[in-house]
Amino acid sequence: MKIEKAERLKKLPPYLFKELDKKKADVAAKGVDIIDLGVGDPDMPTPSHIVKSLQTAATDPENQKYPSYSGMNIFKESAANWLNKRFNLDMEASSNLITLIGSKEGIAHLPLALINPGDIVLIPDPAYPVYLSATIFAGGEPYLMPLLEKNNYLPDFKKIPEDILKKTKLMFLNYPNNPTSAVADIGFFENVAAFAKKHNIIVCHDAAYTEMYFDEIIPPSFLQAKGAMDIGIEFHSLSKTYNMTGWRIGFAAGNPDLIQALGQVKSNIDSGVFDAIQCAGITALEDDQSCIEEMRFIYSERRDVLLKGLADIGLNAKKPEATFYVWIKIPDGTGAADFSSILFEKTGILSTPGNGFGKYGEGYIRMALTVGVGRFKQAIKRMEKAMPDIKKALNIS
Repeated sequence: MKIEKAERLKKLPPYLFKELDKKKADVAAKGVDIIDLGVGDPDMPTPSHIVKSLQTAATDPENQKYPSYSGMNIFKESAANWLNKRFNLDMEASSNLITLIGSKEGIAHLPLALINPGDIVLIPDPAYPVYLSATIFAGGEPYLMPLLEKNNYLPDFKKIPEDILKKTKLMFLNYPNNPTSAVADIGFFENVAAFAKKHNIIVCHDAAYTEMYFDEIIPPSFLQAKGAMDIGIEFHSLSKTYNMTGWRIGFAAGNPDLIQALGQVKSNIDSGVFDAIQCAGITALEDDQSCIEEMRFIYSERRDVLLKGLADIGLNAKKPEATFYVWIKIPDGTGAADFSSILFEKTGILSTPGNGFGKYGEGYIRMALTVGVGRFKQAIKRMEKAMPDIKKALNIS
C-alpha cells in the first residue's frame, strides 16, 4: 500500500535541526571529531538544586497522576510572580498563564486556536522554523517580514502592503532574536502594540531568550508595552535559562482570551506537564538565581573568544548582546548552505546555514556558544588551517 501524506506535510520544508542531526550522525560514524555549534542545546547541566527538587517530587504519589491540562496552580503562581518581578507586570495566574510542554509546543499550537484557512500570518525571516510550520499546519498563509542588518534585524512594518494587512490575523516576533541575536527595546514594542491594535492583529512574542543577555542590555517583555495585553501573548521557556531543554517545560502569559483559546487546543491534544517537573520548575523560578549569572558569564567568555578568532581569520560577526548565538557574515557570493557544508567537511565544525531559517538568512551562518572555551580555540585553529582549502572549494578569492 502506498502511503500518501497530507498536503500540509508536502508544503513543509525539511525541518532544519532534524537535517543537522542526520548530517552530524553520518559524519560521526566516520570517526570525525565533531565540534557541534549547530543546534542551540546548552552543554551545561541543569543546576543540582533543580534536579533534587524533581527527584523529591517524583516520589510523591500525588504527582504521579494525570496533571491539570492548564498546569498546576502553584507553578502558574510562581511563573506569574517571576514575570511580575522581572518585568514589572501584573499577571494573574488563574487568567493570564498556562503551562506548556516547552514553549515550542505552545507556539506550534497557537495558530490552530486562531487561524482559519486563508488567514495571513506575519512571520519574521530569518526565524525559528516553527512559526512557518505552525502556520502551514493551521492552513494559514505566511507573509514574510525581512529582518535585515541595516534595520538592526527589526521588521519594517511600512513595507507591508495594505491588502496584506487587511487579511492578517497573527504576527510572530522573537526578541532577543534567534538566529540574529538582535535585541528589541521597549520603544519598538510600543510601536508593535500600536500597529497591531490599528490593524486588529494578534501578536505572539517568543521570549525564550530574555534572560540570556550580556553587558548592560536587559531585554524587556513585549507585555510591558502599552496596549500589549489587549492583543498579545508571550511565550517563556525554562529550557535555555536553566539548562532544562530536555525537561520540556515553559509557560505562556498574556491576554486571557488568547490563553483560553490556546488551552482549548491543548486540552484536546495533550495531557499537560508531569507535576514533578512543574515542582522542579517552581524551584527554578523561585530559588537562588545565581546560576543564571554564572551562565551569562560563561557564555560571554565563549562569545569573546569566538568573535576574536573569527575576526583573525577574516569573518565578521556583530557582537551579540543576548542569546547564545553568533550570526556570522560569510564572504559575498557564497551560499550559506555550501559554506556550512564545506566548513563541516574540512574541519568537523557543525554550524547552521542562515538560509535554513529563511531566505533572508542567506549570506550568514549561525554558531551556538554551546561548547567550552577550549573547544572554541580548537575550532578557530581548525578553521584557520582549513581556510585556504575552504576558499578554494568555494571559489573565494
